[in-house]
Amino acid sequence: WADANVSRQIEDTVLYGYYTLYSIILFCVFLWIPFVYFYYEEKEDDDGNTCTQVKTALKYTLGFITICAVLLLIGAFVPLDIPNKKNSTEWEKVKLLFEEFGSSHGLTALSFSISSLTVIGMLAAITYTAYGMSALPLNLIKGTTSAAYERLENTEDIEEVEQHLLRIKSKCRDGRPLSSRDRRTVQQLEERLRTLRRRERHLESIEKSWWTKFCEAIRPLKIVWGVFFIIVALLFTVSLFLSNLDKALHSAGFDSGFIILGTNLTNPLNMLLPVLQTVFPLDYILITTIVMYFIFTSMAGIRNMGIWFFWIRLYKIRRGKTRPQALLFLCMILLLIVLHTSYMIYSLAPQYVMYGSQKYLVQ
Repeated sequence: WADANVSRQIEDTVLYGYYTLYSIILFCVFLWIPFVYFYYEEKEDDDGNTCTQVKTALKYTLGFITICAVLLLIGAFVPLDIPNKKNSTEWEKVKLLFEEFGSSHGLTALSFSISSLTVIGMLAAITYTAYGMSALPLNLIKGTTSAAYERLENTEDIEEVEQHLLRIKSKCRDGRPLSSRDRRTVQQLEERLRTLRRRERHLESIEKSWWTKFCEAIRPLKIVWGVFFIIVALLFTVSLFLSNLDKALHSAGFDSGFIILGTNLTNPLNMLLPVLQTVFPLDYILITTIVMYFIFTSMAGIRNMGIWFFWIRLYKIRRGKTRPQALLFLCMILLLIVLHTSYMIYSLAPQYVMYGSQKYLVQ
């Protein structure tokens, strides 16, 4: 059946699917997320009308659209291999660029743009995913401080502040007024006392909530999951090491993108996935689990580290207190990490990604 037009139709459907999904990613990264980010920035800086905020956001977003257009033009009109013809004119060279762009149907332009974003996603994965692969299981094993223990510490702080207030106020029992320094200290201590009492009420409600009791009940299960995630992280580390070692030793070299003609040093995932493919849909379940694992570890890394620009912390990720701009940054970072994950899966299981359980029939 592959000799008929059926295979061509399947290939076109898959190609148009990739066009659509990758175009949505470009739209989100270069247009939608920057526009909403600058809209909220303008909303916080200036309480003007909505029309002014939209205009300012569009003005800043135009820079991102320009970057996207430059990437598309570079990918479309810079061929990797230009034939050297001595008698060719400049017009013929330009005509060759347009012919290549037409023959590829814009695939090179989209591929270059997505590859550029994938490089940024690789840096985000090195920063956040790698940290999250160790932070997530360790946090599950270590656990968090219980609400009862925090409430006990908070009660001790309240008693300490009250005693400090009594010592200062005892100075004016004989009718002498307090000094300006003591009055400022009393104001600060009273403000801190009000904050501690509000925190005590908050911790009391948390301690009595059903969610806290449920988390305490599944505490042994969290430890089991933490140990399991450590084993999974080690499995991925070994698989990536063996796959890249195979590329370094047996690939066709840099010019071919380190493509491997056959598998010489196999890894556990590369062995497991083709076997699971014979029983539908076990391989899809495992691939989905791998992708979700990288997403959860990336979110754990971002939550623990926050969002940084080199050495400057831009935003913190906190439950119920995260700013809208930080959530937009979180979405963009996850988009880029997922792009890099699609490339990293090829390194994890090159045989499965390229051919699955199929093999060439040697004539």
